[in-house]
Amino acid sequence: MNLITELEEIGLKNIGKIYHNLSYDELIQHELENKECTLTKSGATAVDTGIFTGRSPKDKYFVDRDPSNKYIAWGSINQKVSPEVFKELIEVSREQLSSKDLYVTDVYSGASVDSKRSIRFITEIAWQSHFVKNMFIRPTKDELEDFKPQFTVLNACKAVNDKWKEHGLNSEVFVLFDIENNLSIIGGTWYGGELKKGIFSMMNYWLPLEGKLSMHCSANVGKKGDTALFFGLSGTGKTTLSTDPNRKLIGDDEHGWDDKGVFNFEGGCYAKVINLDANYEPEIYGAIKRGALLENIVMNDDGEVDYKDGSKTENTRVSYPIDHIQNHEVSLNAPHPKNIIFLTADAFGVLPPVSKLTRDQAMYYFLSGYTAKVAGTERGITEPVATFSSCFGEAFLPLHPTVYAKLLGEKIDEHNVNVYLVNTGWTGGKYGVGKRMSIKDTRACINAILDGSINQSEFDTTKTFRLQVPKTLGDINPEILNPRNAWNDKEAFDKTRDTLAEMFINNFKKYQKEDSEFDFSEAGPKVEK
Repeated sequence: MNLITELEEIGLKNIGKIYHNLSYDELIQHELENKECTLTKSGATAVDTGIFTGRSPKDKYFVDRDPSNKYIAWGSINQKVSPEVFKELIEVSREQLSSKDLYVTDVYSGASVDSKRSIRFITEIAWQSHFVKNMFIRPTKDELEDFKPQFTVLNACKAVNDKWKEHGLNSEVFVLFDIENNLSIIGGTWYGGELKKGIFSMMNYWLPLEGKLSMHCSANVGKKGDTALFFGLSGTGKTTLSTDPNRKLIGDDEHGWDDKGVFNFEGGCYAKVINLDANYEPEIYGAIKRGALLENIVMNDDGEVDYKDGSKTENTRVSYPIDHIQNHEVSLNAPHPKNIIFLTADAFGVLPPVSKLTRDQAMYYFLSGYTAKVAGTERGITEPVATFSSCFGEAFLPLHPTVYAKLLGEKIDEHNVNVYLVNTGWTGGKYGVGKRMSIKDTRACINAILDGSINQSEFDTTKTFRLQVPKTLGDINPEILNPRNAWNDKEAFDKTRDTLAEMFINNFKKYQKEDSEFDFSEAGPKVEK
């Protein structure tokens, strides 16, 4: 079957030119000719994603069909849409993409031979084809000859849903998934991250049902085959800390863990670039060259990017193929991990820079998925706000969080994995009083975990959170290792610590059901009354 016939079978009509699996040079030429982008001094292309500079999670829906509706954890994150509404909106999408020149990009998600999925993206925007070429695994020439998509994404970003109120939806934007028909449609938003995270959501549906763990984490591997996983929400340092000149990068955001080991879902990286500094993040800075795609940045007439300028958004980003990082693992696969690191940016300044977790604590903090938003990140936020996202990625989990937690616990036990909690947030006071943990100190904590030297330390147990923290660790100032010691105002620390502890306790109540095998509350904080 030829490509035109395949596109007609999904309902597209009067198809114009098809730009199928273009090279980077061809895509950049199209982007420039279509006036979709500008060239930066480094050779990267820069695009604006329109009024949406982030995802639209409230506009994401799954079609309510058998059998997937029996597995999906329905609620405010995984919302239902009826087959009838989906049928109307796929017609809107088809109409938008019909009678147009189209960019068709074929890729894989999942570097494991046993776990990968073949994905086809269809769009009328050249830079969106460039984005998915960066972000996913690019098939070889031979693989493309026999490529058959198992899942298709129709990106009709120029279309909107004028009947959204009648349909009972959130807005004119729609990001819909029809699992049984292996199809997704997008309308009303141009943001590239919808393409990336949409497939992540699908991998988070498919793999656990096969007994494989899907994870929102970065990963790297040392010369001795010692794999490390870095879980964390946006802004906690997954990309920065996993990009290490002394270790091969497997990937910076999305991975699977099956019987053979860890594997990347993607073929590229998607790094935040607000305040990017070549001195502190040289690998990421160096990756921003021809082929890289910058989003919503500000630059001068000479093409020089001002990474400190967040006037368009604080969520400035760059996507680039993983081979832009010199020290990466070509296979995108690695052995079972030796260490797992949970990253949190604690804006309350309460959590230690590094803590060694027991097995039950590991389950508690995985299901909690804590980080904190700081003043200025969202309208109306003037004080730190605790954010809990189960499994460090609840927004992308179609199944109940305990499905993923159970798989993680089994793998920790089977492979005797060490688990640590690392705070990349504030020390010496909460946001506005204390200071951000230095990348130098955080890297020292990570290095001590990875080389095993942390195990030579003598440990203290903190009050309330009852976390095991090293008394000394290399050249790090011992005053910051136990967070209370770093605060000048000890009474203020105690009050803030107990406030955050109560937030953890209240959040975890959703797992404290009778006979629940996931009630790990005893491993969490205890506030003395």
